[in-house]
Amino acid sequence: MDLRQKIITRNNISIHGSGETTLLLAHGFGCDQNMWRFMLPALIPHYKVVLFDYVGSGNSQLSYYNQERYSSLQGYAQDVLEICEALNLSDVIFVGHSVSSMIGIIASIKQPAYFKRLVMVCPSPCFLNIKPDYFGGFEKVDLEELLGLMDKNYIGWANYLSPLVMGGSQSDELIGELSGSFCSTDPLIAKSFAEATFFSDYRYLLKDAKHPVIIFQSARDALASVDIGNYMQQQLPEAKLCIIDAEGHCLHMTQPEIVNQHLREYIGD
Repeated sequence: MDLRQKIITRNNISIHGSGETTLLLAHGFGCDQNMWRFMLPALIPHYKVVLFDYVGSGNSQLSYYNQERYSSLQGYAQDVLEICEALNLSDVIFVGHSVSSMIGIIASIKQPAYFKRLVMVCPSPCFLNIKPDYFGGFEKVDLEELLGLMDKNYIGWANYLSPLVMGGSQSDELIGELSGSFCSTDPLIAKSFAEATFFSDYRYLLKDAKHPVIIFQSARDALASVDIGNYMQQQLPEAKLCIIDAEGHCLHMTQPEIVNQHLREYIGD
């Protein structure tokens, strides 16, 4: 198997459409590429859309999982760069949900030539409250308790977290899908990814961003508040903030038409 095919298999890459502009859609923690399906019908006629699963998620090849590599977001960012190399991509519009927004920042700073713009859906550079003046939303002890629940009652953890992430007012079908996605992930891999996601602090990288950014922030998001969106807009060299009147952390699933509209307008600027 050559390197290109190895990466395609490893990350379960699928390519849709054939437009001149390439969108690379990167899912968030506990999710997979299927979560983008609500946006695809409006994107495929206009763009080349690349989907993938991080190693340990979705239908990726678990045999490639390496605990040391994926103990930090740098390992996942390396996956993104290897995907760009294997597919010979350039001037990519990287669309990252949640933690993938930071993964995109890491990758685009390391090798900026692959990218053109970054799109962040409900991002946060740090989920922790850092005294005296940064409020990421969570105290460290609360996150430690939440991750501790993964060891004691993994299904209970998934059932607790899913409505918090999706938004309690969303349909039982979407909440159930997210819970099922959490449960389908190997618990040890999920916990390692959770630790890399929720205990990291990448605020220091924002000032070094090499590309224009647009942030889609939910007006009512239990994981990433509007204040975080405002903070990121101020710290990034070139950023737009788009606040969407919605609940939950998964705007690409709950408000795909609105996200698509703003995304297409942004790309067309």
